Amino acid sequence: MNVLILLRGLPGAGKTELAKVLSEDGRYKIISVDDYFTNPLTQDYNFVFSENHIAYKQAIRNTELAIQAGDSKIFVHHTFTLEWELESYFELAKKFNYKIFVVTVENYHNGKNSHNVSEEQIKKMAEKYKVKLY
Repeated sequence: MNVLILLRGLPGAGKTELAKVLSEDGRYKIISVDDYFTNPLTQDYNFVFSENHIAYKQAIRNTELAIQAGDSKIFVHHTFTLEWELESYFELAKKFNYKIFVVTVENYHNGKNSHNVSEEQIKKMAEKYKVKLY
């Protein structure tokens, strides 16, 4: 079975670390919107809000490329606080017959976000966050 696993949660919840653990330290593909803003050589992160839409498209495209390459298990980690952020991944899973799972990562460990997102912004994100339980 081929699976696409979306890890969602607020900044600092531990999505990146969980992706690493579940992917068996990179055995399976890990994709993130943050990849666009991360220098592959230095790992420095430089978020540019005006380019966020490009980062979203790149993550979706990288996911599609991984699917087309036949990767059996793909992890995408991002906040996914809004429903529309999930839709393209649902469409890809359906198109390529991948089983999709959406996993919400909660911050019970009191993790701190590594991207300097303000507490005020995280609270705004939390207000928009919806969980589909059934």
